[in-house]
Amino acid sequence: MIKKVLVANRGEIAVRIIRSCREMGITTVAVYSDADRKSMHVLYADEAYHIGPSPSIDSYLNIDNIIRAAIMSGADAIHPGYGFLSENPAFSERCKKDGIIFIGPSADAIATMGDKITARKTMMAAGVPVVPGTEGKIDTEAEALRTIETIGLPVMIKASAGGGGKGMRLVHNPKEVKSALRAARSEAKTAFGDDSVFIEKYIESPHHIEYQILADSFGNVIHLFERECSVQRRHQKIIEETPSPIMTPEKRQKMGEDAIAAAKAVNYQGAGTIEFIVDKDLNYYFLEMNTRLQVEHPITERVVGVDLVKEQIHIANGLPLKLQQEKLKQNGHAIECRVYAEDPENNFMPAPGKVTHIDIPYGVGVRVDGSIYEGREVPIYYDPLIAKLIVWGKDRHEALERTTRALKEFKITGVKNNLKFLERIIISKDFVDGNYTTHFVDENKDFLMKEEPCDQNCEDIVIITAFMEYLQKIEKASPKEMTALKNNWKDYSRVRSVLKL
Repeated sequence: MIKKVLVANRGEIAVRIIRSCREMGITTVAVYSDADRKSMHVLYADEAYHIGPSPSIDSYLNIDNIIRAAIMSGADAIHPGYGFLSENPAFSERCKKDGIIFIGPSADAIATMGDKITARKTMMAAGVPVVPGTEGKIDTEAEALRTIETIGLPVMIKASAGGGGKGMRLVHNPKEVKSALRAARSEAKTAFGDDSVFIEKYIESPHHIEYQILADSFGNVIHLFERECSVQRRHQKIIEETPSPIMTPEKRQKMGEDAIAAAKAVNYQGAGTIEFIVDKDLNYYFLEMNTRLQVEHPITERVVGVDLVKEQIHIANGLPLKLQQEKLKQNGHAIECRVYAEDPENNFMPAPGKVTHIDIPYGVGVRVDGSIYEGREVPIYYDPLIAKLIVWGKDRHEALERTTRALKEFKITGVKNNLKFLERIIISKDFVDGNYTTHFVDENKDFLMKEEPCDQNCEDIVIITAFMEYLQKIEKASPKEMTALKNNWKDYSRVRSVLKL
């Protein structure tokens, strides 16, 4: 049985994994880069090992350094979390070679489902519906045009090895094919080291729905129902919910069966996610499989009542699943909001910096997975996720009300963030009605980006906040620093006076 786990990740997911390990009596090992020396996951773990400079290529993507840390610490297993090396077949294989348990699927399963062209072929053979498109990669404009003649426009050119919206181009006109193909291949090569692309029919007004699955080494596979992930910006999810507001019992059962068939087709073991794209008529098609834990896994945990990290560890220990499909059910409704240090008004550009103050919401049905504390920097080197707000209610109406309340209580200063943007999403009519697709953000941009007027009360709050920050700086400053200390209160007063001239 696993006794010591090295978490090959950082931030909130590392903290979340460590929590489950602690409950199981498993010793934990953190790894960290220069930028993360004082991170919460480092402070929280039983042991911590430095693995390199701040850039991820030199640290969290450095297989040799991570394996070395595992051997030095005596860890008998590695949990990769999500991102970084979590879907790298070479990392899974290296762990196996060095006698370390990889808490995830085999290298073969990762490789098969990580390459979208191979995954499409595998799903077709398993009878899982796929979006009409090419069976292999596209190399020339002529090949692309022949495909378009067969399946019609619009189409999406997609990187075979990628994800996260990279290496993707939407084509509405045959004249756009040449430039779109070149741009998609170039971006795919830069992001993934592989310029292979393929073409799929573009599904208009789509929903993005995914199924959580668990599979053991005895051939048992179950699903833990769906998550609706259609609220996205730049092809990346920002709000997820379960159950999906568009789902019917019949469609839920059929999609669940196909999700299980997809996992069985690659002899999958561990936790994974089968992603589907669903059109306005509820026709659905396989999109991809994420061979890891998802960012949004907590809403499934909340509704189904299962700790997915613990299940991953049980499976890695070679134990059979105790969960039975017929006994699983969805209880209530859960919503996850991803809180980022980013600027929604500037195309959601990352906004790294020091968090000077943070207020976490509490109360019935509220969970926050995070790793940022006051005085901690949001580094420029990694994804600027600050925390995940997970809210549960007995039904969707209560979950929406509770999420709105929690977002209003969530306060972060020191870095730009998307809290107000998230709050507007939750109260927007289309979201409240459950009438939204992956185009939701673009279609509701005017409301979501609306500037709120700053009245006298708002100005007073700004002045008080600036003065409090000034006092905090005075308290911590040395005599030498005092002479150069910037006075935010005076600066604001000057600006305010100028504006009133």
